[in-house]
Amino acid sequence: MLKYPYIAYSNKVDIQPVFKDLTGDPLVVDLSVHSNIFNAVDIHDQKAFQKFLDELMKDQYTWGVASYLENRGIVLSRYPQMVEEKRFFHLGLDVIVPLDTPLHAPLPARVMESGYEQGQGNYGAHVLLMHESPDFETFYSFYGHLNKAKLPATGTKLMAGEAFACIGDFHENGNWFYHTHLQVITRKGLDQGYLSKGYCAARDLSVMDSICPSPLPLFRVCHDT
Repeated sequence: MLKYPYIAYSNKVDIQPVFKDLTGDPLVVDLSVHSNIFNAVDIHDQKAFQKFLDELMKDQYTWGVASYLENRGIVLSRYPQMVEEKRFFHLGLDVIVPLDTPLHAPLPARVMESGYEQGQGNYGAHVLLMHESPDFETFYSFYGHLNKAKLPATGTKLMAGEAFACIGDFHENGNWFYHTHLQVITRKGLDQGYLSKGYCAARDLSVMDSICPSPLPLFRVCHDT
């Protein structure tokens, strides 16, 4: 059977968009330690950062992204555990869309976890989907910073393209700008506790392909015509 991410090249596997009808190019937001964005806005004031993003996107962009494997040492500098463990490298793709935008299952799935992680800087409301098929090895996709009141029940089965959650507000999404953290986790990664780890240390980068590989092959933005 195919392993993720090679399912993206299979004629047997139809990956559906997580967000419907995204149009145009995305605003690419650099949150790495080398970014100039920190000279323009206080990254630790997320409401101010959201206003900053709104101004950048106004009349130009309808959505945005922030990268997988960015070194976000500045963003995470106020979180003692992250600093102590030197876990600064982002394991998800941040997809920036408006508040309450629905998320859709990219593949047939079962909801393995649907919950809420309290505390500023955490995931807030989140969902873990399991994807299994005769055509590929089982893997998982994780979505953070969601609407707490609109989470699916654990065990819910989803068809590819079916809506299952919405983007959450500051009080329920871990106090982050409006986006979802999309992370792919292998069985090995789940066994090693990466459901609760959205960042890794530099020493772990060499093994991330087998634990939390790039989510880009799972993220489609266009419909078949």
